[in-house]
Amino acid sequence: MKQTILVVFAAIALVGCDKQKEAIDDRKDMTQESLNDQKDAVDASAKAAKSQTEADAELNKAKIEAKKDSVQAQLDAEKKKAEAKAELEKAKVDAAKP
Repeated sequence: MKQTILVVFAAIALVGCDKQKEAIDDRKDMTQESLNDQKDAVDASAKAAKSQTEADAELNKAKIEAKKDSVQAQLDAEKKKAEAKAELEKAKVDAAKP
């Protein structure tokens, strides 16, 4: 009878240990899943930030190019104005000749 009771207690202890181990494995699995989800979120965030940075860079390049074109157009206009002024002054000199 004592042996039977010891066997029953041993079996209960083994079942209890197995349940504890199973609970530990379940917690480990949940932790790993949570960490994997966090890694995926970090990857997605980095990808979005990289895409935004590239879009911002393209926008800045376009703004720089537009500013350059604007300044060059202004300088071309001033150049033509200077040429026209020089031509007018030459014409005045020619007109003042006797």
